Amino acid sequence: MARSKKAESSKRLFVLDTNVLMHDPTALFRFKEHDIHLPMVVLEELDRAKKGMSEVAHNVRQVSRFLDELIAGANREEIDRGLSLPSPVNLGRTCAPSGQLYFQTRPTGQHLPATLPGNVPDNDILSFAIALSHEHPSRPVTLVSKDINLRIKATILGIHSEDYRNDQALDDIDLLYSGSRELPADFWDTHSKAMDSWKEAGRTFYRVQGPELDEWHANQLLYLPGELQPSFLVRRLDAQGAIIELTRDFTTANHAVWGVTARNREQNFALNLLMDPEIDFVTLLGAAGTGKTLLALAAGLAQTLDQNRFREIIMTRVTVPVGEDIGFLPGTEEEKMTPWMGALMDNLEVLAATRDAPGGSEWGRQATADLLSSRIKIRSLNFMRGRTFQQKYLIIDEAQNLTSKQMKTLITRAGPGTKVVCLGNIAQIDTPYLTETTSGLTYVVDRFKGWAHGGHVTLLRGERSRLADFASESL
Repeated sequence: MARSKKAESSKRLFVLDTNVLMHDPTALFRFKEHDIHLPMVVLEELDRAKKGMSEVAHNVRQVSRFLDELIAGANREEIDRGLSLPSPVNLGRTCAPSGQLYFQTRPTGQHLPATLPGNVPDNDILSFAIALSHEHPSRPVTLVSKDINLRIKATILGIHSEDYRNDQALDDIDLLYSGSRELPADFWDTHSKAMDSWKEAGRTFYRVQGPELDEWHANQLLYLPGELQPSFLVRRLDAQGAIIELTRDFTTANHAVWGVTARNREQNFALNLLMDPEIDFVTLLGAAGTGKTLLALAAGLAQTLDQNRFREIIMTRVTVPVGEDIGFLPGTEEEKMTPWMGALMDNLEVLAATRDAPGGSEWGRQATADLLSSRIKIRSLNFMRGRTFQQKYLIIDEAQNLTSKQMKTLITRAGPGTKVVCLGNIAQIDTPYLTETTSGLTYVVDRFKGWAHGGHVTLLRGERSRLADFASESL
Protein backbone atom coordinates (compact mmCIF):
# COMPACT_ATOMS: atom_id res chain seq x y z
CA MET A 1 0.00 0.00 0.00
CA ALA A 2 2.85 2.39 0.83
CA ARG A 3 4.47 1.67 -2.51
CA SER A 4 1.17 2.37 -4.29
CA LYS A 5 0.79 5.73 -2.53
CA LYS A 6 4.37 6.66 -3.41
CA ALA A 7 3.81 5.80 -7.07
CA GLU A 8 0.57 7.79 -7.06
CA SER A 9 2.26 10.85 -5.55
CA SER A 10 5.00 10.76 -8.20
CA LYS A 11 2.42 11.11 -10.97
CA ARG A 12 1.83 14.70 -11.98
CA LEU A 13 -1.49 16.36 -12.76
CA PHE A 14 -1.63 18.36 -15.99
CA VAL A 15 -4.36 20.88 -16.76
CA LEU A 16 -4.50 21.45 -20.53
CA ASP A 17 -5.41 24.78 -22.08
CA THR A 18 -7.57 24.83 -25.22
CA ASN A 19 -4.77 26.07 -27.47
CA VAL A 20 -2.67 22.98 -26.71
CA LEU A 21 -5.33 20.68 -28.16
CA MET A 22 -5.91 23.07 -31.07
CA HIS A 23 -2.20 22.94 -31.82
CA ASP A 24 -1.74 19.18 -31.44
CA PRO A 25 -4.81 16.91 -31.25
CA THR A 26 -2.64 14.02 -30.04
CA ALA A 27 -1.53 16.01 -26.98
CA LEU A 28 -3.96 13.90 -24.94
CA PHE A 29 -1.63 10.94 -25.40
CA ARG A 30 1.71 12.70 -24.88
CA PHE A 31 1.99 12.82 -21.08
CA LYS A 32 3.12 9.25 -20.41
CA GLU A 33 1.93 7.93 -17.02
CA HIS A 34 0.72 11.31 -15.73
CA ASP A 35 -2.94 12.35 -15.40
CA ILE A 36 -4.70 14.97 -17.53
CA HIS A 37 -7.55 17.20 -16.37
CA LEU A 38 -9.78 19.11 -18.79
CA PRO A 39 -11.81 22.06 -17.44
CA MET A 40 -15.33 22.36 -18.80
CA VAL A 41 -14.50 25.75 -20.35
CA VAL A 42 -11.95 23.98 -22.59
CA LEU A 43 -14.71 21.79 -24.01
CA GLU A 44 -16.84 24.90 -24.58
CA GLU A 45 -14.02 26.63 -26.47
CA LEU A 46 -13.42 23.53 -28.56
CA ASP A 47 -17.09 23.43 -29.47
CA ARG A 48 -17.01 27.06 -30.66
CA ALA A 49 -13.94 26.45 -32.81
CA LYS A 50 -15.02 23.24 -34.57
CA LYS A 51 -16.64 24.86 -37.63
CA GLY A 52 -14.75 25.85 -40.76
CA MET A 53 -12.09 24.57 -43.13
CA SER A 54 -9.05 25.91 -41.27
CA GLU A 55 -6.33 23.72 -39.83
CA VAL A 56 -7.40 24.73 -36.32
CA ALA A 57 -10.99 23.62 -36.96
CA HIS A 58 -9.71 20.33 -38.38
CA ASN A 59 -7.60 19.77 -35.25
CA VAL A 60 -10.54 20.58 -32.98
CA ARG A 61 -12.75 18.05 -34.76
CA GLN A 62 -10.01 15.44 -34.37
CA VAL A 63 -9.80 16.17 -30.63
CA SER A 64 -13.56 15.74 -30.36
CA ARG A 65 -13.33 12.36 -32.08
CA PHE A 66 -10.57 11.27 -29.68
CA LEU A 67 -12.64 12.33 -26.67
CA ASP A 68 -15.73 10.61 -28.06
CA GLU A 69 -13.81 7.32 -28.45
CA LEU A 70 -12.41 7.57 -24.92
CA ILE A 71 -15.75 8.34 -23.29
CA ALA A 72 -17.85 5.90 -25.34
CA GLY A 73 -19.78 3.52 -23.08
CA ALA A 74 -18.53 5.09 -19.84
CA ASN A 75 -21.01 5.95 -17.07
CA ARG A 76 -20.81 8.84 -14.61
CA GLU A 77 -18.94 6.82 -11.97
CA GLU A 78 -16.29 5.72 -14.49
CA ILE A 79 -15.85 9.30 -15.69
CA ASP A 80 -15.35 10.48 -12.10
CA ARG A 81 -12.73 7.76 -11.53
CA GLY A 82 -10.90 8.80 -14.71
CA LEU A 83 -10.67 7.31 -18.19
CA SER A 84 -7.61 5.27 -19.10
CA LEU A 85 -5.44 6.82 -21.81
CA PRO A 86 -3.62 4.59 -24.30
CA SER A 87 0.10 4.84 -24.83
CA PRO A 88 1.00 7.07 -27.81
CA VAL A 89 3.20 4.42 -29.43
CA ASN A 90 0.23 2.03 -29.49
CA LEU A 91 -2.36 4.62 -30.45
CA GLY A 92 -5.33 2.93 -32.10
CA ARG A 93 -4.53 -0.55 -30.76
CA THR A 94 -5.28 -2.35 -27.52
CA CYS A 95 -2.49 -1.54 -25.08
CA ALA A 96 -1.67 -1.08 -21.44
CA PRO A 97 -3.07 2.18 -20.03
CA SER A 98 -0.78 5.01 -19.05
CA GLY A 99 -2.32 8.04 -17.36
CA GLN A 100 -5.93 8.91 -16.62
CA LEU A 101 -8.15 11.55 -18.24
CA TYR A 102 -10.47 13.54 -15.97
CA PHE A 103 -13.21 16.00 -16.87
CA GLN A 104 -14.45 18.80 -14.64
CA THR A 105 -17.79 17.55 -13.31
CA ARG A 106 -18.56 20.13 -10.61
CA PRO A 107 -17.98 23.83 -9.91
CA THR A 108 -14.62 24.68 -8.41
CA GLY A 109 -15.93 27.06 -5.73
CA GLN A 110 -12.53 28.75 -5.92
CA HIS A 111 -12.49 32.57 -5.81
CA LEU A 112 -9.67 34.30 -7.64
CA PRO A 113 -7.98 37.44 -6.29
CA ALA A 114 -9.55 40.80 -7.12
CA THR A 115 -6.52 41.49 -9.32
CA LEU A 116 -8.10 39.17 -11.90
CA PRO A 117 -11.54 40.69 -12.52
CA GLY A 118 -14.06 39.27 -14.93
CA ASN A 119 -15.14 35.76 -15.83
CA VAL A 120 -13.02 35.10 -18.91
CA PRO A 121 -12.18 31.51 -19.89
CA ASP A 122 -8.55 31.95 -18.81
CA ASN A 123 -9.69 32.78 -15.29
CA ASP A 124 -11.91 29.71 -15.21
CA ILE A 125 -8.90 27.55 -16.11
CA LEU A 126 -6.79 29.23 -13.41
CA SER A 127 -9.57 28.70 -10.86
CA PHE A 128 -9.77 25.02 -11.81
CA ALA A 129 -5.99 24.58 -11.47
CA ILE A 130 -5.99 26.20 -8.00
CA ALA A 131 -8.88 24.00 -6.84
CA LEU A 132 -7.09 20.92 -8.16
CA SER A 133 -3.92 21.78 -6.23
CA HIS A 134 -5.99 22.12 -3.02
CA GLU A 135 -7.73 18.82 -3.70
CA HIS A 136 -4.44 16.97 -4.29
CA PRO A 137 -1.86 18.72 -2.09
CA SER A 138 0.65 15.86 -2.38
CA ARG A 139 0.73 15.85 -6.20
CA PRO A 140 2.30 18.58 -8.36
CA VAL A 141 -0.22 20.37 -10.58
CA THR A 142 0.97 21.93 -13.84
CA LEU A 143 -0.95 24.14 -16.23
CA VAL A 144 0.11 23.49 -19.83
CA SER A 145 -0.60 26.34 -22.24
CA LYS A 146 0.87 27.91 -25.34
CA ASP A 147 -0.51 31.28 -24.21
CA ILE A 148 2.38 33.22 -22.66
CA ASN A 149 0.11 35.66 -20.85
CA LEU A 150 -1.86 32.84 -19.23
CA ARG A 151 1.38 31.25 -18.05
CA ILE A 152 2.44 34.58 -16.56
CA LYS A 153 -0.86 34.94 -14.67
CA ALA A 154 -0.57 31.35 -13.45
CA THR A 155 2.92 31.98 -12.09
CA ILE A 156 1.72 35.10 -10.30
CA LEU A 157 -0.98 33.02 -8.58
CA GLY A 158 1.53 30.36 -7.58
CA ILE A 159 0.49 27.78 -10.19
CA HIS A 160 3.29 25.94 -11.94
CA SER A 161 2.92 26.38 -15.71
CA GLU A 162 4.75 25.11 -18.79
CA ASP A 163 4.68 25.48 -22.53
CA TYR A 164 3.71 22.43 -24.59
CA ARG A 165 7.05 21.12 -25.80
CA ASN A 166 6.26 17.72 -27.28
CA ASP A 167 6.33 19.15 -30.81
CA GLN A 168 9.66 20.88 -30.22
CA ALA A 169 12.15 19.69 -32.83
CA LEU A 170 15.21 21.02 -30.98
CA ASP A 171 16.06 22.18 -27.48
CA ASP A 172 18.07 25.09 -28.84
CA ILE A 173 17.75 26.68 -32.26
CA ASP A 174 21.54 27.09 -32.36
CA LEU A 175 21.70 23.30 -32.77
CA LEU A 176 19.78 23.44 -36.06
CA TYR A 177 21.57 21.79 -38.96
CA SER A 178 23.10 24.47 -41.20
CA GLY A 179 23.77 22.24 -44.21
CA SER A 180 27.42 23.27 -44.47
CA ARG A 181 30.66 22.45 -42.70
CA GLU A 182 34.08 24.08 -42.81
CA LEU A 183 36.98 21.71 -43.30
CA PRO A 184 40.30 22.22 -41.51
CA ALA A 185 42.96 24.03 -43.52
CA ASP A 186 45.15 20.89 -43.58
CA PHE A 187 42.32 18.60 -44.74
CA TRP A 188 44.01 17.47 -47.95
CA ASP A 189 47.34 16.89 -46.17
CA THR A 190 45.73 14.57 -43.64
CA HIS A 191 43.38 12.77 -46.04
CA SER A 192 45.33 12.53 -49.30
CA LYS A 193 47.03 9.18 -48.60
CA ALA A 194 43.87 7.07 -48.86
CA MET A 195 42.12 9.23 -51.43
CA ASP A 196 40.86 8.26 -54.89
CA SER A 197 39.67 10.71 -57.54
CA TRP A 198 37.95 10.33 -60.89
CA LYS A 199 35.79 12.16 -63.41
CA GLU A 200 32.42 11.05 -64.63
CA ALA A 201 30.14 12.91 -67.09
CA GLY A 202 32.18 16.07 -66.62
CA ARG A 203 31.94 15.92 -62.81
CA THR A 204 34.85 15.40 -60.40
CA PHE A 205 34.55 12.94 -57.52
CA TYR A 206 36.78 12.04 -54.58
CA ARG A 207 36.64 9.12 -52.17
CA VAL A 208 38.08 10.04 -48.80
CA GLN A 209 38.46 8.32 -45.45
CA GLY A 210 39.11 9.64 -41.99
CA PRO A 211 37.68 10.30 -38.54
CA GLU A 212 35.87 13.48 -39.55
CA LEU A 213 33.47 11.53 -41.76
CA ASP A 214 31.39 10.50 -38.74
CA GLU A 215 30.09 14.07 -38.47
CA TRP A 216 29.22 14.48 -42.16
CA HIS A 217 25.75 14.13 -43.67
CA ALA A 218 24.56 13.27 -47.17
CA ASN A 219 24.26 16.31 -49.46
CA GLN A 220 26.17 18.54 -47.06
CA LEU A 221 28.35 21.42 -48.23
CA LEU A 222 32.04 21.08 -47.37
CA TYR A 223 34.39 23.99 -47.89
CA LEU A 224 37.93 25.01 -47.05
CA PRO A 225 38.72 28.32 -45.32
CA GLY A 226 38.79 31.23 -47.74
CA GLU A 227 36.15 32.54 -50.14
CA LEU A 228 38.03 31.43 -53.27
CA GLN A 229 38.66 27.87 -52.08
CA PRO A 230 36.73 25.04 -53.78
CA SER A 231 33.66 23.52 -52.12
CA PHE A 232 32.33 19.98 -52.20
CA LEU A 233 29.03 18.13 -51.95
CA VAL A 234 28.84 14.92 -49.90
CA ARG A 235 27.33 12.37 -52.27
CA ARG A 236 27.49 9.15 -50.30
CA LEU A 237 28.61 7.83 -46.92
CA ASP A 238 29.35 4.14 -46.37
CA ALA A 239 31.72 1.78 -44.60
CA GLN A 240 34.44 2.47 -47.17
CA GLY A 241 34.41 6.21 -46.53
CA ALA A 242 32.71 9.12 -48.26
CA ILE A 243 32.27 10.13 -51.88
CA ILE A 244 32.36 13.89 -52.34
CA GLU A 245 31.80 15.84 -55.54
CA LEU A 246 33.29 19.16 -56.57
CA THR A 247 30.36 21.57 -56.71
CA ARG A 248 29.39 23.10 -60.03
CA ASP A 249 30.25 26.76 -60.45
CA PHE A 250 27.21 29.00 -60.94
CA THR A 251 29.07 32.23 -60.16
CA THR A 252 29.93 33.16 -63.76
CA ALA A 253 27.66 34.39 -66.54
CA ASN A 254 28.53 31.34 -68.67
CA HIS A 255 26.91 29.08 -66.10
CA ALA A 256 24.04 31.33 -65.06
CA VAL A 257 20.68 29.79 -64.19
CA TRP A 258 17.97 31.69 -66.08
CA GLY A 259 20.27 34.72 -66.06
CA VAL A 260 20.95 34.48 -62.31
CA THR A 261 24.46 33.90 -60.96
CA ALA A 262 25.47 32.99 -57.43
CA ARG A 263 27.10 35.79 -55.46
CA ASN A 264 28.54 33.76 -52.60
CA ARG A 265 29.40 30.21 -51.60
CA GLU A 266 26.04 29.42 -50.01
CA GLN A 267 24.05 30.66 -53.01
CA ASN A 268 26.22 28.56 -55.31
CA PHE A 269 25.55 25.49 -53.18
CA ALA A 270 21.82 26.27 -53.14
CA LEU A 271 21.80 26.27 -56.95
CA ASN A 272 23.65 22.95 -56.92
CA LEU A 273 20.85 21.46 -54.82
CA LEU A 274 18.05 23.12 -56.76
CA MET A 275 19.38 22.03 -60.16
CA ASP A 276 20.21 18.45 -59.13
CA PRO A 277 17.62 15.94 -60.47
CA GLU A 278 18.59 13.49 -57.70
CA ILE A 279 17.49 15.92 -54.98
CA ASP A 280 13.73 15.83 -54.37
CA PHE A 281 13.50 18.08 -51.32
CA VAL A 282 15.40 21.32 -50.65
CA THR A 283 15.13 23.72 -47.71
CA LEU A 284 16.63 27.21 -47.86
CA LEU A 285 16.88 29.26 -44.69
CA GLY A 286 18.05 32.84 -44.55
CA ALA A 287 17.25 36.40 -43.63
CA ALA A 288 15.49 38.81 -45.97
CA GLY A 289 17.59 39.63 -49.02
CA THR A 290 19.69 36.47 -49.08
CA GLY A 291 18.14 35.40 -52.40
CA LYS A 292 15.96 32.45 -51.39
CA THR A 293 12.98 33.20 -53.64
CA LEU A 294 15.04 34.40 -56.59
CA LEU A 295 17.26 31.30 -56.61
CA ALA A 296 14.31 28.92 -56.24
CA LEU A 297 12.36 30.60 -59.06
CA ALA A 298 15.36 30.80 -61.40
CA ALA A 299 16.11 27.09 -60.92
CA GLY A 300 12.45 26.23 -61.37
CA LEU A 301 12.10 28.20 -64.60
CA ALA A 302 15.32 26.76 -66.02
CA GLN A 303 14.15 23.19 -65.39
CA THR A 304 10.56 23.85 -66.48
CA LEU A 305 11.04 25.92 -69.64
CA ASP A 306 14.56 25.01 -70.77
CA GLN A 307 14.96 21.39 -69.66
CA ASN A 308 11.27 20.31 -69.58
CA ARG A 309 11.93 18.44 -66.36
CA PHE A 310 8.76 19.78 -64.74
CA ARG A 311 5.38 20.64 -66.21
CA GLU A 312 4.86 23.80 -64.19
CA ILE A 313 5.84 25.68 -61.07
CA ILE A 314 3.39 25.82 -58.17
CA MET A 315 3.94 28.40 -55.47
CA THR A 316 2.08 28.57 -52.18
CA ARG A 317 2.50 30.26 -48.85
CA VAL A 318 0.70 30.68 -45.59
CA THR A 319 -1.83 33.48 -45.47
CA VAL A 320 -2.02 35.30 -42.17
CA PRO A 321 -3.95 34.27 -40.12
CA VAL A 322 -2.83 30.74 -40.84
CA GLY A 323 -5.34 28.42 -42.43
CA GLU A 324 -8.25 30.86 -42.37
CA ASP A 325 -10.45 31.48 -45.42
CA ILE A 326 -8.69 33.55 -48.07
CA GLY A 327 -11.74 35.76 -48.37
CA PHE A 328 -15.00 36.31 -50.18
CA LEU A 329 -13.62 38.83 -52.65
CA PRO A 330 -14.54 38.18 -56.28
CA GLY A 331 -11.96 36.47 -58.39
CA THR A 332 -10.13 33.19 -58.82
CA GLU A 333 -7.96 31.46 -56.28
CA GLU A 334 -4.86 33.05 -57.82
CA GLU A 335 -6.39 36.54 -57.73
CA LYS A 336 -7.24 36.14 -54.06
CA MET A 337 -3.69 34.97 -53.30
CA THR A 338 -2.08 37.90 -55.16
CA PRO A 339 -1.83 40.22 -52.11
CA TRP A 340 0.36 37.62 -50.37
CA MET A 341 2.54 37.00 -53.43
CA GLY A 342 4.36 40.32 -53.65
CA ALA A 343 7.73 38.59 -53.33
CA LEU A 344 6.88 36.36 -56.29
CA MET A 345 5.91 39.29 -58.49
CA ASP A 346 9.04 41.25 -57.55
CA ASN A 347 11.31 38.35 -58.42
CA LEU A 348 9.47 37.62 -61.66
CA GLU A 349 10.22 41.17 -62.80
CA VAL A 350 13.93 40.56 -62.15
CA LEU A 351 13.91 37.20 -63.93
CA ALA A 352 11.97 38.57 -66.91
CA ALA A 353 14.54 41.36 -67.25
CA THR A 354 17.45 38.89 -67.26
CA ARG A 355 16.03 37.13 -70.35
CA ASP A 356 15.54 40.29 -72.40
CA ALA A 357 18.26 41.53 -74.70
CA PRO A 358 19.57 45.02 -73.89
CA GLY A 359 17.36 47.59 -75.53
CA GLY A 360 14.51 45.12 -76.05
CA SER A 361 11.03 46.34 -76.89
CA GLU A 362 8.20 46.75 -74.44
CA TRP A 363 6.30 44.09 -76.36
CA GLY A 364 9.16 41.62 -75.87
CA ARG A 365 9.30 42.26 -72.13
CA GLN A 366 5.54 41.80 -71.85
CA ALA A 367 5.68 38.56 -73.83
CA THR A 368 8.40 37.23 -71.52
CA ALA A 369 6.38 38.18 -68.44
CA ASP A 370 3.28 36.49 -69.85
CA LEU A 371 5.26 33.33 -70.60
CA LEU A 372 6.58 33.16 -67.04
CA SER A 373 3.16 33.81 -65.54
CA SER A 374 1.59 31.05 -67.66
CA ARG A 375 3.93 28.42 -66.23
CA ILE A 376 3.70 29.55 -62.59
CA LYS A 377 0.53 28.70 -60.67
CA ILE A 378 -0.36 30.26 -57.34
CA ARG A 379 -2.24 27.99 -54.99
CA SER A 380 -3.73 28.46 -51.54
CA LEU A 381 -2.60 26.28 -48.68
CA ASN A 382 -6.22 25.76 -47.67
CA PHE A 383 -6.99 23.54 -50.68
CA MET A 384 -3.90 21.32 -50.65
CA ARG A 385 -5.33 18.43 -48.65
CA GLY A 386 -6.00 15.39 -50.83
CA ARG A 387 -4.13 16.66 -53.90
CA THR A 388 -1.25 14.94 -55.70
CA PHE A 389 1.30 16.89 -57.76
CA GLN A 390 3.07 15.03 -60.55
CA GLN A 391 6.14 16.47 -62.30
CA LYS A 392 5.67 19.80 -60.55
CA TYR A 393 8.17 22.18 -59.00
CA LEU A 394 6.50 23.10 -55.71
CA ILE A 395 7.75 26.18 -53.84
CA ILE A 396 6.52 26.67 -50.26
CA ASP A 397 7.31 30.27 -49.31
CA GLU A 398 7.33 31.60 -45.73
CA ALA A 399 7.48 27.99 -44.53
CA GLN A 400 8.51 29.08 -41.03
CA ASN A 401 4.84 29.93 -40.39
CA LEU A 402 3.73 26.32 -40.91
CA THR A 403 3.28 23.78 -38.15
CA SER A 404 4.90 20.37 -38.42
CA LYS A 405 1.52 18.84 -39.26
CA GLN A 406 0.85 21.38 -42.03
CA MET A 407 4.34 20.78 -43.41
CA LYS A 408 3.68 17.04 -43.53
CA THR A 409 0.38 17.66 -45.32
CA LEU A 410 2.14 19.70 -48.02
CA ILE A 411 5.19 17.53 -48.57
CA THR A 412 3.14 14.36 -48.83
CA ARG A 413 1.31 15.92 -51.81
CA ALA A 414 4.41 15.25 -53.93
CA GLY A 415 3.90 12.62 -56.62
CA PRO A 416 6.36 11.12 -59.12
CA GLY A 417 8.83 13.60 -60.59
CA THR A 418 7.93 16.44 -58.20
CA LYS A 419 10.49 18.56 -56.38
CA VAL A 420 9.59 20.45 -53.20
CA VAL A 421 11.47 23.59 -52.16
CA CYS A 422 10.81 25.19 -48.75
CA LEU A 423 11.89 28.78 -48.14
CA GLY A 424 11.81 30.68 -44.88
CA ASN A 425 13.37 32.73 -42.14
CA ILE A 426 12.82 31.27 -38.68
CA ALA A 427 13.55 34.67 -37.12
CA GLN A 428 10.30 36.02 -38.62
CA ILE A 429 7.48 33.78 -37.38
CA ASP A 430 4.01 35.35 -37.52
CA THR A 431 1.87 32.34 -36.59
CA PRO A 432 0.54 32.42 -33.02
CA TYR A 433 2.01 29.81 -30.65
CA LEU A 434 4.83 28.87 -33.04
CA THR A 435 8.45 29.42 -32.03
CA GLU A 436 11.80 28.86 -33.69
CA THR A 437 12.09 25.40 -32.15
CA THR A 438 8.50 24.30 -32.94
CA SER A 439 8.22 25.70 -36.48
CA GLY A 440 7.44 23.19 -39.19
CA LEU A 441 10.45 24.44 -41.15
CA THR A 442 12.77 23.63 -38.25
CA TYR A 443 11.05 20.25 -37.97
CA VAL A 444 11.66 19.20 -41.58
CA VAL A 445 15.25 20.51 -41.64
CA ASP A 446 16.02 18.31 -38.66
CA ARG A 447 14.08 15.25 -39.91
CA PHE A 448 15.42 15.32 -43.49
CA LYS A 449 19.02 15.81 -42.36
CA GLY A 450 21.16 13.19 -44.05
CA TRP A 451 18.47 11.85 -46.40
CA ALA A 452 20.06 10.84 -49.71
CA HIS A 453 17.51 12.83 -51.77
CA GLY A 454 17.19 15.92 -49.60
CA GLY A 455 19.40 18.95 -49.10
CA HIS A 456 19.55 22.03 -46.92
CA VAL A 457 21.60 25.21 -46.76
CA THR A 458 21.43 28.31 -44.61
CA LEU A 459 22.09 31.46 -46.62
CA LEU A 460 24.18 33.84 -44.55
CA ARG A 461 24.82 36.98 -46.57
CA GLY A 462 22.30 39.45 -47.89
CA GLU A 463 22.71 40.36 -51.54
CA ARG A 464 19.75 42.70 -52.03
CA SER A 465 21.56 46.05 -51.93
CA ARG A 466 24.13 47.91 -49.90
CA LEU A 467 21.33 49.95 -48.31
CA ALA A 468 19.45 46.80 -47.23
CA ASP A 469 22.66 45.21 -45.91
CA PHE A 470 23.54 48.28 -43.86
CA ALA A 471 19.98 48.51 -42.51
CA SER A 472 20.01 44.84 -41.49
CA GLU A 473 23.25 45.29 -39.56
CA SER A 474 22.60 48.70 -38.02
CA LEU A 475 18.88 48.96 -37.29
